[in-house]
Amino acid sequence: MIHIRNTDSLDTAELSIYNEQSEVQLYRINEPEPGIFIAESPKVIERALNAGYEPISLLIENSQIKGEAAELLAKFDSFPEEVPVFSADDNLLTSITGFHLTRGVLCAMKRKPLPSVSDICANAKRIAVLENVTNPTNVGAIVRSAAALSIDAVLFSHGCTDPLYRRAIRVSMGNIFQISWTFLPKNSGTDLLKDMGFSTVAMALRDDSRSIDDPEISSSDKIAIYLGAEGDGLLAETIDSCDFCVKIPMSHDVDSLNVAAASAVAFYAISH
Repeated sequence: MIHIRNTDSLDTAELSIYNEQSEVQLYRINEPEPGIFIAESPKVIERALNAGYEPISLLIENSQIKGEAAELLAKFDSFPEEVPVFSADDNLLTSITGFHLTRGVLCAMKRKPLPSVSDICANAKRIAVLENVTNPTNVGAIVRSAAALSIDAVLFSHGCTDPLYRRAIRVSMGNIFQISWTFLPKNSGTDLLKDMGFSTVAMALRDDSRSIDDPEISSSDKIAIYLGAEGDGLLAETIDSCDFCVKIPMSHDVDSLNVAAASAVAFYAISH
């Protein structure tokens, strides 16, 4: 039987992970073992649970107990071991996040060991590679587009923001839990994926760039498409080492798109 404990204070050891420690601290809390992350909203939390992530505790706004979170609470009630569930007023949860939580639920969860690149790429045909994308909103939006547009896996360079950063998860709508992903080894180049049979494609605004819908590219059996940070784009050495360089044809003298918007166009083009 689930036991919900109402609280009017976050000054307890069990709730300190929600407001006393930064996301970087949570990420490293169990080093060398995987750390902790915070998921928001019933749908996102349920997707994490379905993906095998283990909950540590749940913090829920009082009005959500019989609202949107009712089905999620029923799922927690079915667990063989009790997971601590705390309820609080909306203003207490707002003090944690800095804004009103429209879905009123936070869940602290254990991270899982990351798979190897070879494991998640073994049967993949279309993968996205993010290089130094530090904005969590862009990371979340790219992941959401990747899941929606038939990308099999997403690889992150070590210069990228954490895909399980709270905002990245929220913007992805929990799709980070529905697509295969991992970090590339540090200082790994394009040869790693070329050796796995992928045609490597850099998105970059160069005079020799081809159109993203070039049939020679889209007909490739296996494609790894590289996307760089907002503003700076991909590193020059990454572009030079890729098999192809592509751009999205645009009108009205628009020279570029936000990387998240560009990713959606590119994913659609290479998947059709």
